[in-house]
Amino acid sequence: MVRLQLARNDEAQRAPAAEQLKKVALQLFAERGVDGVTVREISAAAGQKNHGAVGYYFGSKEALVRAIVMDGAVALERERNAALDALEAQGGPHGIRDVVEILIKPVLALPDEHYVQFIVIFAMTHRDMMLDALDPAWNRAYGRCLDHLRRLMPHMPPVLQNQRFIFMGAYISAVLSARQRALADHSRNHPMWGSEASLEHFLQTLVALLDAPADLPPEMLQSIDKPDGGLPGRPGPVG
Repeated sequence: MVRLQLARNDEAQRAPAAEQLKKVALQLFAERGVDGVTVREISAAAGQKNHGAVGYYFGSKEALVRAIVMDGAVALERERNAALDALEAQGGPHGIRDVVEILIKPVLALPDEHYVQFIVIFAMTHRDMMLDALDPAWNRAYGRCLDHLRRLMPHMPPVLQNQRFIFMGAYISAVLSARQRALADHSRNHPMWGSEASLEHFLQTLVALLDAPADLPPEMLQSIDKPDGGLPGRPGPVG
């Protein structure tokens, strides 16, 4: 596994110039992938005359990528944990829909319009690097959500629950990435992706994906009921 280098220090990363570098890099990475963008292009797009600006503020391109991954992960972790704490204090979550909203709404509230696109492409092309960049301490809320879903899906064998969670992660990533890409295109309107009705429909289909009964013959169920069969891997920040 390639380990991502750490950024120089937190104070440097919080400088206005560093924030602008992250913002520009995030958009470029979302559009072209991490491998399709050079540090010189990032510096130039951020208005930096010094082409070594990425190295100055972050130490390396890899550390810049790590900082971007963690910015979104920390924001999602904070919001999801807060929502879970509030519901658990009231004896919840009481249904699958409650958990689905905790997973989805913080993603929709992210301030940058490119993070989901970036993280989905990064996970597809450099999954090991993405997981290496993601401190597990900042991705625990997703596991808490899965624990509640297991409790709320007692009719389903654990092996099928795990498969549903894999399907769910892929569905969340694909739909929210497509939505974000469309809404980031300001050259024309995207009424379907921008409508509350479409979001509500998406939430309903996600609940249905998790809650739909499985009708597998015993031999099929046995074929996937292995010690490591259908176990969801470490999720990314989005899903």
